[in-house]
Amino acid sequence: MGFFARLFAIVALAFACLGTVTSTAQAETMNWSIRSDHPNTVNVEFYSQKYNRSWPGNGRVYILDDYSTKRFVLACEYGEQICYGAWVRGNTNSYWGVGYGGRNRCESCCGRCGYGDLPTFTLNR
Repeated sequence: MGFFARLFAIVALAFACLGTVTSTAQAETMNWSIRSDHPNTVNVEFYSQKYNRSWPGNGRVYILDDYSTKRFVLACEYGEQICYGAWVRGNTNSYWGVGYGGRNRCESCCGRCGYGDLPTFTLNR
């Protein structure tokens, strides 16, 4: 077999293997509902426990400032564990869930992508 035929075979095999690996990751969505009963503006961010990523990402946050229930739909990988972190704007020491930057631990602020909708989380004073 010539050089180019071997090279083509190797590249074809690599793409076949790559297709097998990437097909195991399934795109899903995860629905969150959060309401803030705090009198101050609250920032919310969601953190993957598997990957180094967050929603909305890129240094942005979701804002809760009117006592209404907000719905968040996250695109994620099936089975990926995601936790919410919320904190009073300007005071990262006053927080819910995993807090600012996902720095804290909690038992009841996480869910698994693709396992169904989560209950509404209410952030109290």
